Amino acid sequence: MPYKYLEEIAMADAAFEAWGATAEEMFVAAAEALMNVMVADLETIHQTAKLPIRLQSEDMEMLLYEFLQELIFYKDARQLLLRVHHLQVETQKGIARLEGELYGETLNPQKHDLVVDVKAVTFHRYRVEQTEKGWEATVVADV
Repeated sequence: MPYKYLEEIAMADAAFEAWGATAEEMFVAAAEALMNVMVADLETIHQTAKLPIRLQSEDMEMLLYEFLQELIFYKDARQLLLRVHHLQVETQKGIARLEGELYGETLNPQKHDLVVDVKAVTFHRYRVEQTEKGWEATVVADV
């Protein structure tokens, strides 16, 4: 599991670190951690819907923020619980880009063991950085 929860960072919110050897692995780990804050068992989210995703931002830090906010948006606006099917992340000419496909299904309280509702990703202690080992992020989600 390429993420862990950080109980000492936020008492009323959910905090986690996500990492990966590549930016894609870190983005997927962060998406899984965020979804796992809301749903106890991610294996209960089946592939009944697919959605393309394409985002761009000024840097990797803002790209991850916007990506996680997009997952929250779909949960709130369309009642979709989404996971990453595939993802490509790159930086070209100073612009960070993400392209891929999400899969998931409509939120069903009878099927999905819901833990808490994430409202947004905050900038409190938020960070994304490339290290010698790959990519790391710290995220605090407002619940």
